[in-house]
Amino acid sequence: MLLLAVDTATPAVTAALHDGASVVAESSSVDARRHGELLLPTVDRVLADAGVRLDAVTAVVAGVGPGPYTGLRVGLVTAATFGSALGVPVYGLCTLDGLAYASGLDGPFVVATDARRKEVYWARYDSPRSRVEGPFVDRPADIAERVAGLPVVGAGALLYPDTFPDARAPEHVSAAALASLAAEKLAAGAVGAFENEPGVPPQPMYLRRPDAQVPKNYKVVTPK
Repeated sequence: MLLLAVDTATPAVTAALHDGASVVAESSSVDARRHGELLLPTVDRVLADAGVRLDAVTAVVAGVGPGPYTGLRVGLVTAATFGSALGVPVYGLCTLDGLAYASGLDGPFVVATDARRKEVYWARYDSPRSRVEGPFVDRPADIAERVAGLPVVGAGALLYPDTFPDARAPEHVSAAALASLAAEKLAAGAVGAFENEPGVPPQPMYLRRPDAQVPKNYKVVTPK
């Protein structure tokens, strides 16, 4: 087994390789405006560090968000392209699940990432492997009572300390965590625990409409 994991749902552009036993290579950078420029070089770096070619990959794992439209699409389209070119399955995992897994927290906690527009993407967990509520997109003040007293993992906690005073690491998702979580699920035969059905490409979790929309009262010009 050689899993290639990628995620571009947050400002982190991240890739990792997992051989079924452990992460063999990983690379991440944080740049919210350059997902399209950075992802393929990041994948190339990971492959080079592991000393393998892309055609050695046996499965691809992609973070499906939630996340902003443009950045999230970069990772999903890249993962789908790799899967099609290599003839290997592509699995989707919730990006927030990767953050939860990397946190190592045992009790109830929340994961919150930046959704822009003064909102956060968030979900509640009973353990690093068990999401019990969400994901949702909300203004922090609107969920203050629901998350009161719980540790909060992710950049959302740092952006809104009044609502999330107990901020915990990590701030951004890592593909290494996604790859490790996916390897566990595959080893347990829990294919149905992924965000997509077997043979169906992962779908992005947007949770709201994209910022770019067709203007209202758009005037259609036709040739005379």
